[in-house]
Amino acid sequence: MSGAPPPRLDPAEVRATLRAAGLRARHRLSQNFLADTDVLDEILAEARPAAGDRVLEIGPGLGLLTGGLLASGAAVTAVELDRGLAAFLRDRFEPAIDHGALRLIEGDALDQDLVHLLEPPYDVVANLPYHITSPILHALLGEAPRPRRLVLMVQREVAERIAAPPGKMSYLSVFVQYHARVRVAFRVPPEAFEPEPAVESAVIVVEPYDADDRLSAEEEDQLWRLVQAAFRERRKMLHNVLARQLPFDAGRVAAALETAGIAPDRRPQTVAVGEWLALKDALGPIGEDWRGRRVGGE
Repeated sequence: MSGAPPPRLDPAEVRATLRAAGLRARHRLSQNFLADTDVLDEILAEARPAAGDRVLEIGPGLGLLTGGLLASGAAVTAVELDRGLAAFLRDRFEPAIDHGALRLIEGDALDQDLVHLLEPPYDVVANLPYHITSPILHALLGEAPRPRRLVLMVQREVAERIAAPPGKMSYLSVFVQYHARVRVAFRVPPEAFEPEPAVESAVIVVEPYDADDRLSAEEEDQLWRLVQAAFRERRKMLHNVLARQLPFDAGRVAAALETAGIAPDRRPQTVAVGEWLALKDALGPIGEDWRGRRVGGE
């Protein structure tokens, strides 16, 4: 059962749909509803959903993207936090739910075991609320079975940070680029949403690498302790920040940087994923130390 085809919407129709359903956009939940079907078509072209594909959608909202995925014949699992929107979606997609094409989970995506909601292989196609982009990426990429492909609408600034080249790297870009190939597919203007957000959006395509090519869980933990330590003082030179943030003396840090071929006066944002891996190997195991604690943020 493919479900209803996506409606031809514009911002005025989105407002009317919300009013008729007794709903409103909730700023606290970063709700901005896609209202441009040309953008929808571009997202679906990047996602390439096909009959029989399993797709995870986070924050389906009014179901514009959900309808497009169902129309392709994909089996969709959608996670919606807003109780009113969940009720709206159950009513709108009742035939698809009854036939098993759509599984609707009402709850916070951050509380779900996302990588185990669907049998692999599965894809993720979502218009992500801006404030949960980083934790969702950590949840989906940090544990197997990882998605086969992710096509995500996110804030443009965050999209560019995720796909950044060396020189503009952040902890988030190192994390995502370690796990996957990333590209910014296209930008989306504020007027494509109702209500219009204060920022531009962009669609990114994330394609995880083969799990066989990844580090062991223990080695990966060492890698992230190293990268997190460095980005605590992202504007400082590596030989200084690592000696302060890790349980190594300056001599050991200097020797490891030389072995890895990294100049000691470089800043963390200039270091590529492969160089972090080389530096991890050169440093050796990072012992327990208060300076190596995990940190929040990106």
